[in-house]
Amino acid sequence: MPTAEGFNFWSFLADVITIFFFVVLLWLLFIVFSDLFRRHDISGWGKALWVIGLVIFPYLGVLIYLITQSRGMAERSLQQAHRARDELRQVVGFSAADEIKKLGELKKSGAISDTEFGRLRAKLVQ
Repeated sequence: MPTAEGFNFWSFLADVITIFFFVVLLWLLFIVFSDLFRRHDISGWGKALWVIGLVIFPYLGVLIYLITQSRGMAERSLQQAHRARDELRQVVGFSAADEIKKLGELKKSGAISDTEFGRLRAKLVQ
């Protein structure tokens, strides 16, 4: 908003920085809430306490959650990615045998080396 002394660059910069931190806060709250409600290792009361803390002290609550739960967040995110990949493979009809056959053809044509073939095959077998 323009003030009595007018609109200048510094007030514009302060507004942009304020909006940036607000958007970052919303993004972090979205990530924390999605992780919090995905968890199965804490009770509903624990989740309620986290929600109350995040609503009352959003910046502090997000920082505390990220510091204390970072390893668990990464593991849960990885598990969700694996589940999504497996569900997609079931829907699409992914077959590791078909992919290994395609890799064999690429190796035979010289498009990939033996080491690349071994690495990619090991990835498929996982």
